[in-house]
Amino acid sequence: MRTCTASGIGLVFILLLLFLPSRGSPAENDIHKKYLVPPPPFSEGIFPCSQCHQGMPVNRTPRKLEMMHQDIVLHHMPGGWCFDCHNPDNRDMLRFANGKLVKFEESYNLCGQCHGIILREWKAGLHGKRTGMWNGEKQYLLCVHCHWPHDPAFKAITPMPPPVMPSDIK
Repeated sequence: MRTCTASGIGLVFILLLLFLPSRGSPAENDIHKKYLVPPPPFSEGIFPCSQCHQGMPVNRTPRKLEMMHQDIVLHHMPGGWCFDCHNPDNRDMLRFANGKLVKFEESYNLCGQCHGIILREWKAGLHGKRTGMWNGEKQYLLCVHCHWPHDPAFKAITPMPPPVMPSDIK
């Protein structure tokens, strides 16, 4: 009769880790978590997009935009085009690279496709601004509140002064 050895137990443990379903990290587990965010800053008066684009034929050809969007010049990525992020068939939605639709209020997940480290930091409160109680509900700002998505070069931000220490704390 064989006896279990420490190396045998270790091998069983490693096999269990390899073949049991992964529970994922907290960042992976909250991919469907909804974050309380205000609407995108540029959406007032122009959203929903379907109010103008409803019934309009979809032109997928990259080109210089005219009429309502002539002020948008896309410098986000080389060779990029509007429909890399915007859904051509339902203009009131964005779309992931795999075609899955996402609401504008959840655009942080769209940005996170390419900027995963920043998304993880944003969710943890290390990147961007969020307001709320330290242990309660928080409101996060969307990426587009600070970064223009069509030409997102990092712009210098003047830091706020540090908080004033309360007089009763020494």
